[in-house]
Amino acid sequence: MTKEAEIGKQIFIHVGGMGNVSRIAHCMTRVRLGIINSELVNIEELKKVPGVIGVVEDDTLQIIVGPGVVNKVATAMADMAGVKIGETIPENLDSNPKSGKELVEEKASKTKAELKAKQNNSSGFKRLLKSISNIFVPLIPGFVGAGLIAGIAAIITNNITAGNLDPAVWTQYVDILGVINKGIFDFLAIYVGINAANEFGGTPVLGGGIAGITMLSGLLEGHTITNIFTGDPILARQGGIIGVLLAVWLMCVLEKNLRKIIPNAIDIIFTPTLVLLIIGVVTIFLIMPFAGLVSDGLVNGINWVIEVGGVFAGFVLGTLFLPMVMFGLHQVLTPIHVEMIAQSGYTILLPILAMAGGGQVGASIALWVRCRKNKPLVNMIKGGLPVGILGIGEPLIYGVTIPLGRPFLTACLGGGIGGAVIGFFGNIGSIAIGPSGVALVPLIANNEWLGYIIGLVAAYLGGFILTYFFGTPKDAMQNVEL
Repeated sequence: MTKEAEIGKQIFIHVGGMGNVSRIAHCMTRVRLGIINSELVNIEELKKVPGVIGVVEDDTLQIIVGPGVVNKVATAMADMAGVKIGETIPENLDSNPKSGKELVEEKASKTKAELKAKQNNSSGFKRLLKSISNIFVPLIPGFVGAGLIAGIAAIITNNITAGNLDPAVWTQYVDILGVINKGIFDFLAIYVGINAANEFGGTPVLGGGIAGITMLSGLLEGHTITNIFTGDPILARQGGIIGVLLAVWLMCVLEKNLRKIIPNAIDIIFTPTLVLLIIGVVTIFLIMPFAGLVSDGLVNGINWVIEVGGVFAGFVLGTLFLPMVMFGLHQVLTPIHVEMIAQSGYTILLPILAMAGGGQVGASIALWVRCRKNKPLVNMIKGGLPVGILGIGEPLIYGVTIPLGRPFLTACLGGGIGGAVIGFFGNIGSIAIGPSGVALVPLIANNEWLGYIIGLVAAYLGGFILTYFFGTPKDAMQNVEL
């Protein structure tokens, strides 16, 4: 056990055990603990812990351990509790102060074993998917809100162009809406950088700083930076979100290793300086050009598949998306959506994939009709259908179609039919990610919303017809009372 971990262990013991701590955080010099019952804290013994400089009682209990050391102590304590720094510690931990030492040792041992088992039983790809999910899921409310604001602005602009609204009055409102939605989208790289650093175990502000480098905002007007290998100019945001993820991951690797070798007394000065300088140069001259090639290849490849494959590509993508959601594989598509929006202003992939939810809705309606004697199933469908129509499919997926088996397959095929229709029309894109179903209509780019609605109706009908005739289990139609 390291010196810092021993300090963290002793802190837990003298604050009444892990069960008396609700949250672990830190600043430059202090470990900050949320305390559930202050009567269980032994301040005098806490001050005697080797490495503890002082204790401050405030809205949080602040244990002063000094710069550099504080990062390592807080991280060790979070690892013992099985949470991340800043997360709430589960309430089911034993808060008996008499068993503080035993509880710490038991919990630390159990957490270590659980983490090791998870690592052994989890592939690198699954861990990658979990990390991508942890980075982007907290951003989705921003995507949805800013996206819908952008959609409203687009509707107003279309009506100004059509002569339905006075431009002298309404243009200023479009400008205001644009300022609001760009507060999310223009600085998206920084938000992703902060979340990525938090996920990969680095300092969040350094992650945001590295991501901000890709915007090249420090360049004077008329100045450029050229690639030292090719001589080509390096463009702002080159490599997009994929480059940000790679750069921040490397940043976290470097930061962790630097903290192991740099003395605690100078850690706060040298570690962030070296991290920003080294990874900043690597990001500009290596990661941005490389990630630019990767992101361009992905976006161009998807566009080509959909353009050439048309109906067939739409059917395959629409059919396979629900199984991807079931296994959590859909999260890997989020950076691709974001990059497509960054390059062309919209993603043509999302409207096709959104048809999977339409197939799910159609299948559920068919089950409602055919299984109306099955009261528990009908009630489950009634509860999940409204949110399903708005693009939130989990209640119907996990509560209705997957448990019944065959309806899940026919729902997937219904989504494929809708995807084929979208593929037939072509070039139907969404200006933001987040919602699907009916909620995606305001986000459809280039005024192509009618084609999207036709595809959605086709998915509803496909899921309904296939489930009604081929996907309804006989036992589900039996009379079952509440």
